[in-house]
Amino acid sequence: MKILIVNPNTTASMTAKIAAVARVTARADTEIVAANSKNGPPSIQGFLDVATCVPGLLTEVKQHSDIDAIVIACFDDTGLDALRCMVPVPVLGIGEAAYHAASMIATKFSVITTLARSVPGLENNLMRYGLSQKCVRVRATDIPVLKLEEGDPATISRIRDEIRAAIVEDRAEAIVLGCAGMADLMAELSDEFGVPVIDGVAAGIAFAEALVNTGLRTSKIGAYAAG
Repeated sequence: MKILIVNPNTTASMTAKIAAVARVTARADTEIVAANSKNGPPSIQGFLDVATCVPGLLTEVKQHSDIDAIVIACFDDTGLDALRCMVPVPVLGIGEAAYHAASMIATKFSVITTLARSVPGLENNLMRYGLSQKCVRVRATDIPVLKLEEGDPATISRIRDEIRAAIVEDRAEAIVLGCAGMADLMAELSDEFGVPVIDGVAAGIAFAEALVNTGLRTSKIGAYAAG
């Protein structure tokens, strides 16, 4: 099968990181096609960035054919409903995938994200997915998204501090990494803290493969009807 994983922002280094994680996660017979928007914000941090990146995202997806599923590599699940209207194949957001994965392996979880202004949008999505009762807190590190591309040890230290606080103060049983730019940290942090640390890129690819394998496609009756 062929899965398109698309980064709605324009930062190619982040797309490369996302692609690497996706390819490690995918089955040997799954082809991963990674792409990013050519027009829009370099990072997505809050409601305005979410809105302004959608045209570029839709344009980019139109350039790809013969794909079996799409994973949107933005934790806000940017453009998710629009893409489900546009194509018949399964479309997943990495936020949605990570939340559902966490809910299957823990009774409650916390989310570790970037800037504080991103928190309300993530909380809204949790309510929409019916999972807000399982998420005890969305924690902001106040790290800009593009700072994650620098590999600064101080940045990773702040993420660790929030994970530690989530386990102690929130009594979270699992941690969800709330940004595609954190995708490469999942295994390291899971081992360090002894709790499941969930990356939405890996979860999104795994769920996309499962939907394709079971022959499921996006319903075209009602909200996601084309045209």
